[in-house]
Amino acid sequence: MKTTGYVDLQVNGYAGVDFNAESLSLEDIRQACVALRRDGVAMILATVITDEVDVMATRLRRLAQARASDPLVAAVIGGLHLEGPFINPADGYRGAHPATAVRPASIEIAARLHEAGEGLIRLVTLAPECDPGLHVTRYFAEAGVRVAAGHTDASLEILCAACDAGLSLFTHLGNGCPPVLPRHDNIIQRALALRDRLWCCFIADGAHVPFFALRNYLDLTGSARAIIVTDAMAAAGMPPGRFRLGRIKVEVGEDRVARLPGNLQLAGAAVPMALAAANLAREVGLTAEQIHRLTVVNPCAALALLDDAGLPKTKGVRSHDTT
Repeated sequence: MKTTGYVDLQVNGYAGVDFNAESLSLEDIRQACVALRRDGVAMILATVITDEVDVMATRLRRLAQARASDPLVAAVIGGLHLEGPFINPADGYRGAHPATAVRPASIEIAARLHEAGEGLIRLVTLAPECDPGLHVTRYFAEAGVRVAAGHTDASLEILCAACDAGLSLFTHLGNGCPPVLPRHDNIIQRALALRDRLWCCFIADGAHVPFFALRNYLDLTGSARAIIVTDAMAAAGMPPGRFRLGRIKVEVGEDRVARLPGNLQLAGAAVPMALAAANLAREVGLTAEQIHRLTVVNPCAALALLDDAGLPKTKGVRSHDTT
């Protein structure tokens, strides 16, 4: 089997660097990319989260310009992930995204953000119920951008319609929803019911989804339709402490769990992909081949980054190249 570094579709920052920081520099971005390579990651989608539209556009443009100006950054940042602002505004479903910046889906705003990303947005996370007529879902899908449901309470009917319109993934399933849900008809069960149509993404840190629940979910999806993401923020690869995720202050304790200060609300994650892979082996009982599929092959397949032989398109990308 051909091996390569991990492919992570949701990285908000790494090694002390916040991709959503106002002061983010090219050197900061390069520093994060060096650390990612050191830790075995071949490629990521740098994730820009909900904020005012002008602020999000600036962040997308800055990351795109950094990628254009530095070969290592271009190799590690395979594209951009736009998470928000078209998410469910309700407490619980919104997660740690700032309530004042959440917006109903709009073609005008979508086009502004798409243009700011300079063609590098590869994945958009939105709540289908907040996309009237599913016009934004279709807009991105027709532009070749993968669309994921996340921070959503879409009904099964709306999710099915969104799949028909181009929805193809579900972002960090089991998260971006309240801790208490209806017993049967809830967003987790609806997404799992569509596991033959959606790539289901999971965070394997034991905090976002307990390992016993993750094992149950993976039993349902099978390794053919699941993807592991980290949702890493600046604390990943760093000792415990205080960090930022855009305008949000985040505390990370010895348990490597990122939370809002004085709050149990999760805010991104601090576990690197290598540790997530170790968790999959030790806590979930997956084989090396299954882990490789969930952390390399499937994320590439979901973004159509496979070559004609069905192998990841990572030619010239070496996991530990930091030059």
